[in-house]
Amino acid sequence: MKLTIYMFIVFLIAANLFGQEDNTIMFTGNLSSDARQILESYKETKTNPIVFQNGDKKSPVLAGILSLVVPGAGEIYTKEYLKAGIFLAIEAAVITTAVIYDKKGDDKTIEFQNYADAYKDSDHNWSVVRYAQWLIDHEGAPANIRLDDWDVNDTRKPPWQRVNWTALNNAEQGSHKLPPYGEQQYYELIGKYHQYSPGWNDFTGNSNKDNISPNFLFYSTMRGDANDLYSVASTAVIGIYINHFLSALDAVWSAVSFNKDLAVQIRMDNIQLTDRALFYPKINLTFNF
Repeated sequence: MKLTIYMFIVFLIAANLFGQEDNTIMFTGNLSSDARQILESYKETKTNPIVFQNGDKKSPVLAGILSLVVPGAGEIYTKEYLKAGIFLAIEAAVITTAVIYDKKGDDKTIEFQNYADAYKDSDHNWSVVRYAQWLIDHEGAPANIRLDDWDVNDTRKPPWQRVNWTALNNAEQGSHKLPPYGEQQYYELIGKYHQYSPGWNDFTGNSNKDNISPNFLFYSTMRGDANDLYSVASTAVIGIYINHFLSALDAVWSAVSFNKDLAVQIRMDNIQLTDRALFYPKINLTFNF
């Protein structure tokens, strides 16, 4: 056992001496000569700094996608919380506006449609039977455009069930053909073009269809109000798309600015000593404003 330990120690000493054989300096006792030998035998230990790059960079693409989906999300990702709040507030405002005004437009549409369809109300209504009878009396339309010979104001059936719609359209000589009852264009035409004014219950123009009645004008105003409400809703919807687009652009810019304005680099630098390199941590912080 002792022999083994002894041989191991001898081996280590020999290996150490062998490894240092080339670096051995034989001093002569002469200061000038010995200094020159030390200088000539010095070999600089070259080391490269160890660099740890900052991993907190923001992806402009990801930031843009986030804000394109939800305005303000990309700004939150890039730590622009104030701008995120602004875009989120705008989003909430335009969505609320679109929903509210679309509902108002629907309500106003129902109102003017009911105004025209109230065939049992002697105060106001539009009747396709009355319009058909005017075509027969003043435009030479055939009598078969009506399906009965009842009085035009008879309320036993709704007016739209008392005419032959195909024959009616064939008899119309104006610039438009009356669409089937219930269609959007049906309600638009009866309050927009003078050729349909004879269908209103307060029409007194006889053969002059350009003699517009008060009910025609009132109905036309209601329909215009509904269109105005829908226009506000449509504008708000456009605002939603614009807000998404602008937020996405801003998020991309914010990510680029974040990466540019704050650059942090951690590295292990070194000091070169005579026979070794001494490493020490170094942090570079750059902030632009």
